Amino acid sequence: MTITLAACQYRIELIERWDDYETHLSLLVERAASQGAQLLLLPEYAGLVLSGQLPPEIRSDLHASIRGIQPLIKDWMDLCERLARRHGITFQPGSMPVLDPDSQFRNRAPLFGPQGFIGHQDKQIMTRFERESWHISAGTDGLSAFDTPVGRVGILICYDNEFPMLGRKLADMGVELVLAPSCTDTLAGSYRVRIGAQARALENQYAVLSSPTAGDAPWSPALDENKGRAALYVPSDYGMPPSGIFAESASDDVQESHWLITRIDLSEVARLRTEGQVATRRDWPEQFR
Repeated sequence: MTITLAACQYRIELIERWDDYETHLSLLVERAASQGAQLLLLPEYAGLVLSGQLPPEIRSDLHASIRGIQPLIKDWMDLCERLARRHGITFQPGSMPVLDPDSQFRNRAPLFGPQGFIGHQDKQIMTRFERESWHISAGTDGLSAFDTPVGRVGILICYDNEFPMLGRKLADMGVELVLAPSCTDTLAGSYRVRIGAQARALENQYAVLSSPTAGDAPWSPALDENKGRAALYVPSDYGMPPSGIFAESASDDVQESHWLITRIDLSEVARLRTEGQVATRRDWPEQFR
């Protein structure tokens, strides 16, 4: 089955009122859905745009801004669910730091479908910034596989894409498409995620869809600089691009949020596991002899 995927190169904007943010997100989703997109992906920490609604002295403080957006999360979740239902889409609206009952913040990515909330995935491994400066904790529930109208999907948030065993776990769970929301402030960071995502696609012979933050946001200590390209990665094999880049946005710099929209038949990716030039997924256990 051929499906239409949309990954956003999401420019971080200062949006100071809830009504304006609701309009912003609604129009953004409508733009992709009107082009036939069945699954929409926004980047890691896209939900932190909500901190623009906080007073300047709070949104400019790293820890205060995280705490300040907590009362807005329910409205954000409700809005994302309404958009998924309205457009009949699978929608992963990026992530945001969420305060759990154990008083720990976790980087959480919810997933919605045409019937409403499906579930969420927490980031498994924290970067130095998250761990040492931001005090975000790792998820405790492990990885999940989600059955959606476009197939079985998993989520690896940014840095998680750089760890092979996480990608392999999703393969063992039958995932056909990995969603890779990311937020990196340098080209080096964006390449680390890209190389990791491509490696996971190669090793496990599945597809990886990546959505990055973009642009500069001097008002936010968390999202001040952003680099990266939206992309869909696949194994380099029969019927696929030799580079493994199925589709990619044109530049690391955008003046406004940009959707990369592409169509792919995931069964053609799955076919490579039995008919490809190589059988990396099958041969994976041999490296542990």
